[in-house]
Amino acid sequence: MQVASTLIKRNNQNVLRSKFHTRIVKRKTSVARVWLKPGEGKIIVNKRPLDHYFGRETAKMIIHQPFELTKTQNQFDLVVNVRGGGSSGQADAIKHGITKALLQYDESLRDILKKEGFLTRDSRISERKKYGKRGARASYQYSKR
Repeated sequence: MQVASTLIKRNNQNVLRSKFHTRIVKRKTSVARVWLKPGEGKIIVNKRPLDHYFGRETAKMIIHQPFELTKTQNQFDLVVNVRGGGSSGQADAIKHGITKALLQYDESLRDILKKEGFLTRDSRISERKKYGKRGARASYQYSKR
């Protein structure tokens, strides 16, 4: 698939914009916007390189999983804006966004990604705290007297 450039009109000016494969996805309370374009494998998360943004190796591994599975490492540059939640939720949101963007790039990858469960959005979120309780379900210690 060849990436084409398009001429768009923004603020009464013609702007040349290359075509990106874009997805917006959620996980827990994290929202990730992913832009995928052909390149040499650079990953930028919130204007920082991946290694500087995520300290844990597991988060980096989670983000690289879709590329390793589809054998497309070092073929795409990735720009990600992610906000909300913790590092685990953000990494999962980015992974889901990469998966959706890869699917937008090449529909033939669907079988591989679906088999591994990457296309399914994990909709689990934390339960809210209830009044009269210590947490969502945990109660205060009962005192008989």
